[in-house]
Amino acid sequence: MRTIVIATQNPGKVAELRALLAGLEIEVLGLADLSSRFDEPAEHGRTFEQNAAIKALAYAAMTGLACLADDSGLEVDALAGRPGVDSAYYAYPGEAEARQHPRNVRDPKNIERVLGELEGVPLEKRSARFVCCMALAQHDAVLATSRGCFEGRIGIPPRVPAGTHGFGYDPIFLVAPDFQYTSAELAPEEKNAISHRAHAARAIVDKVRALI
Repeated sequence: MRTIVIATQNPGKVAELRALLAGLEIEVLGLADLSSRFDEPAEHGRTFEQNAAIKALAYAAMTGLACLADDSGLEVDALAGRPGVDSAYYAYPGEAEARQHPRNVRDPKNIERVLGELEGVPLEKRSARFVCCMALAQHDAVLATSRGCFEGRIGIPPRVPAGTHGFGYDPIFLVAPDFQYTSAELAPEEKNAISHRAHAARAIVDKVRALI
């Protein structure tokens, strides 16, 4: 194993993971670095772990290379853990409908739904976390998995949305323990040090190093 493909169509995730895995003596590619175009596999799992494995195995089969996939999303305690695995298309009837729109259209609509469902909930009861699960697959086997969390709260307008970094729900996610800044207001290097994806990446790096 000399090459790992970051198996996502999301350029923000590719950039974050490439930075987090920079310490490994291995070539790290994104799907856009490959000459072929790939259809996104359907994410029919009901846990982050299941969806990460589905994606890693599907892209490993399509590319013939080792693929590292993640599934991540937002869990809000006051919403009984929603949007959860539906985070990327929470404002839409389903994944297929959401994929007809670019992220810069989907993200504000998803944010609007979460804020609407939390209307009237006080800040101290808006606890939430980003969750990231990773899976590394080669051929038809999952070789390693990991999980990371990033604790915070969902802010209250007009304080949020705020910030220009990141993607998804970052502009409404106030970072624990002080809740002074949204994750979209953190510099990329600050977020990469403490994010759910950072925790999951650090947990899987040793496993990947052993494999290579």
